[in-house]
Amino acid sequence: MKHLTILGSTGSIGVSTLQIVAAFPERYRVVALSAGNNIDLLLAQVKTFRPRIVAVATEQGAETLAARLKGQDVQILCGVEGIIRCAIYPDSQLVIAAIVGAAGLVPTMAAIKAGKDVALANKETLVAAGPLVMEEVARQGSCMIPVDSEHSAIFQSLAGQRREDIRRLILTASGGPFRQHSLEQLASVTPADALAHPNWDMGQKISIDSATMMNKGLEVIEAHWLFKVPASQIAIQIHPQSIVHSMVEYQDGAVLAQLGIPDMKTPIAYALSWPQRLPLQQAPLNLTRAGQLTFTEPDLTRFPCLRLAYEALDTGGSLPAVMNAANEVAVEAFLQNRIGFLGIARLIEAVMKRHRSEQLTTIDRVLQADLWGRQEARTLINGGLE
Repeated sequence: MKHLTILGSTGSIGVSTLQIVAAFPERYRVVALSAGNNIDLLLAQVKTFRPRIVAVATEQGAETLAARLKGQDVQILCGVEGIIRCAIYPDSQLVIAAIVGAAGLVPTMAAIKAGKDVALANKETLVAAGPLVMEEVARQGSCMIPVDSEHSAIFQSLAGQRREDIRRLILTASGGPFRQHSLEQLASVTPADALAHPNWDMGQKISIDSATMMNKGLEVIEAHWLFKVPASQIAIQIHPQSIVHSMVEYQDGAVLAQLGIPDMKTPIAYALSWPQRLPLQQAPLNLTRAGQLTFTEPDLTRFPCLRLAYEALDTGGSLPAVMNAANEVAVEAFLQNRIGFLGIARLIEAVMKRHRSEQLTTIDRVLQADLWGRQEARTLINGGLE
């Protein structure tokens, strides 16, 4: 039986992971959970899965949870230190890193340093600190298994192949809800419009990133560090049907792809069971009913966040962390109706232009770059930049 820690248990990835655990109780045991402020959902999860240790974002949340779990044999912690305690819990064998945003970096790095295998659903960890994280993975000899559907598809398509034979990695993207919108239409997009993704059920932040296509830009940077492939060999193709999850093109012209229905349970289950596969009770992929599968090039004029991500990766150093921080602030401001949809990319680009990239030597330096990016983005918003 494999013992699991789930960081971000009340988010969409965490909830789906626990559904898989519930379906295979003979295979998995949850020993640690961390969550943000959704105390009601976390309470239900604790009662169902009976972890030994739990962490929440705030002291008040911990007190509320403790009062409602009075008499239960569970240790309740709070804050970053509490989440780290969950991440390095000695009895855990696999840590599912599903905290959204840069907040997932420190606990994920703690898990790696503790020698844990990590199922990575937090792409920002590699965006902000890719070289440091992957160096630590190599140092510890641990496994990092991707959970994002695109990176899981590449991971599967690389199985048994020589890395030196790779010509390109091809990340597919649904294109989000606005792939056919003009710039004029994009200017009037509302948060409600952007949250209505046509194919995937995701949280707010990832849904907005998908709408701007920053999510795909972050995935390019993640793929670079996961698979040791330069940005020049990582392509993006818009695939609205979300059936082909990504592809690997080899130097002999062969292209290997992973296909499936658009449901995150498939890559999550693969990360939990790798190198085996679980008999999920999922609807099968029926290609005769799926209809035509189409692929087009992304439009960097209408979706400049993709260009910004490639530029950040090309520059390297602290710039990807700054870009990611500015994006998180911009998404929050958009959801609060403080900036427009097109203002997200404008704000990120303005912050990036103001930053002088520095080499990242420690996680503290990454956190400093992240803080700088957030402060600069908020200053620009308060100054009226859209």
